Amino acid sequence: MRPQGPIFVGLPHLGPILIWTITQNQMSGWCEVPKKLPWCPPHKIIVLVWTTIYSVMGYASYLVWKDLGGGFRWPLVLPLGLYALQLILSWIVLTLFLSADNSGQALMYLLLLFGLVVSTVCIWHPINKLAALLLLPYLAWLTVTTALTFHLWRDSLCPAQQPQPTEQGN
Repeated sequence: MRPQGPIFVGLPHLGPILIWTITQNQMSGWCEVPKKLPWCPPHKIIVLVWTTIYSVMGYASYLVWKDLGGGFRWPLVLPLGLYALQLILSWIVLTLFLSADNSGQALMYLLLLFGLVVSTVCIWHPINKLAALLLLPYLAWLTVTTALTFHLWRDSLCPAQQPQPTEQGN
C-alpha cells in the first residue's frame, strides 16, 4: 500500500469524529426505549458497523484512485467525485440521526444516499471490481438503516403504530 492508503482509509472517519464532537450532548435517542424497534441494533453495534464501513469505503476509494493513476487527474473526477458526494451525504444522514431527530428528512437523504452508492458501485466496477464489491456491505447496511428510519418516520406520523412500553410487575 502506498503512503496515501492510510489517508484514504482515515478520511471517511473525519466526518463522524467531528459530528460526534459537536453533537455528543444532543443525541436524539432514536433507537431507545420506549419507541425502540425490536430489531434495532444496540448502539455499540451501530458504531462498530459504521466504523468498519467507513474504513472499507476508504480502502475501496484508494483502490480506484490507485488504478486510475493517482494524483489529481481528470479521469478521477467522476469516480472519486461521486464517492466524495456520497460520503458527505452519509455524514449529513449521521448528523440527522444523532441530533436532529427528524426521521422524515433522514429517510429522504438515505434514499438519495442509496442511489449515490449504487451509482458509485456501477462507476467503480469497470475500474476495480474489488472496490465495487467492497461497497456492497455498505448497501446492505443502508438497507437496514433505511428500514429503521422508515419505521421511525411511519410511527411518528401514526402514533398508534408505535410500540407501547410494557409494564413490568414487581
